[in-house]
Amino acid sequence: MKLADIAQRIGCELRGDGAVEIHSIAPIDEAEPGTLTFVANPRYRSHLHTTRASAVIVATNEADVPLPSLRAADPYLVFAKALELFYEAPPVPSGIHPTAVIAPSARIGTDACIDAYCVIGEGAVIGNGARLDPHVVIYPQVRIGDGFRAFAHAIVRERVSIGDRVTLQAGCVIGGDGFGYVMEAGGKARKIPQAGTVVIEDDVEIGANTTVDRATIGATTIRRGAKLDNLVMIAHGCSIGEGAALAAQVGLSGSTRVGRFARLGGQVGAAGHLTIGDGAQVAAQSGVPNDVPAGAIVGGYPAVDIHLWRRLSAALPRLPELLRRVRRLESAAASRDQSPRDKSS
Repeated sequence: MKLADIAQRIGCELRGDGAVEIHSIAPIDEAEPGTLTFVANPRYRSHLHTTRASAVIVATNEADVPLPSLRAADPYLVFAKALELFYEAPPVPSGIHPTAVIAPSARIGTDACIDAYCVIGEGAVIGNGARLDPHVVIYPQVRIGDGFRAFAHAIVRERVSIGDRVTLQAGCVIGGDGFGYVMEAGGKARKIPQAGTVVIEDDVEIGANTTVDRATIGATTIRRGAKLDNLVMIAHGCSIGEGAALAAQVGLSGSTRVGRFARLGGQVGAAGHLTIGDGAQVAAQSGVPNDVPAGAIVGGYPAVDIHLWRRLSAALPRLPELLRRVRRLESAAASRDQSPRDKSS
């Protein structure tokens, strides 16, 4: 495609030669002639003068660059739109593979693709346009809407409810038993029946090997448009708000409430029975033992205001030297205090 055509189709400003031919998208440090690249992170700005790309997507206020550019307020969003123009999805098979095992009482909508060795249990209902890769297991009495996509080895346990256009990446488990035990006399652990379910609303995507446990009673809920990365752990009774995004290895203890459009960085852990408010942001590797107010940005353990956490983090490497200085000052002060008594004696 010509660069001018790309600019028109994705709705951004063109500066430079619009007749440049673009055949693919590439990272700025790996780009070759004929590719379109982008700069959304300032740390890659230095590559603008060395990249071999034929054109670049940059912010509207970016200084002049030595190659044709597409300008936008959000370069990363424009990059995503450009990528959609060039991305070729793999071919989609159709029909039901002869090795799939489908219960007689299960109902599957039109235009479905059920691949090899899938299992669909009694009373399960799957909407139109579903695509199940090999070894997907849908337990009995599951309800799934239209446009469902499940990659290989995804598992949906009994009585789970899933909305429209939901994607489950490979190996994720939806509706596994929550970690519920009560200790009897003598220390024996008695399992509490996990009698609840999981409810996943429309347009949710759940990453590879992520687990969403069923509630003890009631439902673990993933609201509309939420995105869960790979290796995320959602314990029983949690609620993830509309449009929230949880990065890889986030772990939520039971009954954690994550608000609408909240953002949790990688390896964030929440203690459970707490609320992370609407629009809140939690920095990567933070521990959350208490409620986080709506709109707050926090980090560290225990998670505190992000500005305080940054000051604490900056001070931490200086603590050994500060401790040595304090000890020297204490020693000098003790010597001064001792001197008058020595003279009087």
